[in-house]
Amino acid sequence: MSKIWTKKPMSAFEADVKSSELKRVLGKWSLTAIGIGAIIGGGIFVLTGTGAYYHAGPALALSFVIAGIACVFAALCYSEFASILPVEGSAYAYAYGTVGEIFAWIIGWGLILEYAMGSMTVAVSWSGYFNKLLKMFGLHLPDYLTSDPASYTGEGFSMNLPAFLIVLFVISILIKGTKEAAKANNLIVIMKVSAVLFVIIAGVFFINAENWNPFIPEVAKVMEGDKAKEAYGIQGIVSGAAAIFFAYVGFDAVSTQAGEAINPKKDVPFAIITSLLVCTVLYILVSLVLTGMMHYTDFNPQGKFPDAIKAPVAYAFEIAGQGWAGYIITIAATVGLVSVLMVMIMGQSRIFLGMSKDGLIPKMFSDVHPVRKTPAKSLMLLGIVIATIAAFTPISKLADMTSFGTLFAFTMVCVAVWILRKKEPNLPRNFKVPALPIIATLGIVINVYLIWNLSHEAKALSTGWLLLGVIIYFLYSIRNSKLHKEGYGETLKAEQQPLQDIDIDIDNKD
Repeated sequence: MSKIWTKKPMSAFEADVKSSELKRVLGKWSLTAIGIGAIIGGGIFVLTGTGAYYHAGPALALSFVIAGIACVFAALCYSEFASILPVEGSAYAYAYGTVGEIFAWIIGWGLILEYAMGSMTVAVSWSGYFNKLLKMFGLHLPDYLTSDPASYTGEGFSMNLPAFLIVLFVISILIKGTKEAAKANNLIVIMKVSAVLFVIIAGVFFINAENWNPFIPEVAKVMEGDKAKEAYGIQGIVSGAAAIFFAYVGFDAVSTQAGEAINPKKDVPFAIITSLLVCTVLYILVSLVLTGMMHYTDFNPQGKFPDAIKAPVAYAFEIAGQGWAGYIITIAATVGLVSVLMVMIMGQSRIFLGMSKDGLIPKMFSDVHPVRKTPAKSLMLLGIVIATIAAFTPISKLADMTSFGTLFAFTMVCVAVWILRKKEPNLPRNFKVPALPIIATLGIVINVYLIWNLSHEAKALSTGWLLLGVIIYFLYSIRNSKLHKEGYGETLKAEQQPLQDIDIDIDNKD
């Protein structure tokens, strides 16, 4: 059993960096755009409606504050790790080098849940805005092609066809190459941020302060499907923070791209912190504007505006009599959510890449296309799985499970960076977390508390996922681990260049 706590040596990470087949094409602003591209999406364009109605009411802004604070602690810890280990794999790689293989596997398995469910959630969100866009131009898809079976009120077969197709479209872009995907993402991010700023500035003129009264509604029961659940009050603010937490996963996606960053030890920490701070401010402002324009009870899917919860920002302007603004927002959201999906799936494939290179999952996940330099096989398999599940699963179940995976990974990173600081205090660090014991402790406590406030169903399903991961580890991964089979030996003998020199060499090549 001692094998399960084996740690991947720093020399093995050095070998991974130097032997990587991925192209280093991402500068600090492209990395920052990747973070913003992933963060600004479902949280602003979709979850503001569900968060306001099912959880916090106008106090949703406080939910975003709490989630943002929790993310800051985790982001600081991520940044220190990224400055030490500039490799793909995110929290999985960080844990492998500090705590041990079983710990890393569980985190990696949790990240798979986070990114896969996040991608599915965004695909379903995109479908809602796409359908609204079609209706604006007088086009209507039949309900059985835009609804998952649980949401379909008719008889017979149903699926969310737009959600299925958008995943396949994004996969086709990602297979072509990281540089091309990054360029597309940069353009979409500019459009998306412009749309968000438009919402904030234009929406201020249509705020009805009465909609904020009371700012923290009294505890009440609301219907979610055919079940009654408790919402609002202080507990509603906290549960709202837990439910919308996955909207912040974008900065984690930055760390998954370290293997393609030009100067990862400096640029990844910069991009993580910058993207998180920018997006947290935008989230808070948009949630205040939105709940000021529409009363939180109007997001009731069984009320007089049943579709408002699917595209809340656009509907808020329509209800305010500003249909022209609804066109702008709907188009921006429809295009903007594509970049979120792009970054989520890209991050997922790079986590698979890291785990596969270590032998913990099959080799096909680390096969890189000889010309395009992307993990094409992994992307194609991911696309099929994500597209299929997104087409048949309700968005609420997907969002909560995504939040569990995110919170779990953030908690583990806060633990692991503390352990590494104690065990390896002399490792070169371009970024160090200030007051680490305080920051790490706060990060752990807040993230665990938010996990506790997720729905019982999400916790049960996510726990089942982690248990399945443990079974797979003992049946397959531990037997195929390169560390246990000493698969790094020859590679490490051939690698003499110190890791800290890699960034300089890359810069010189460019």
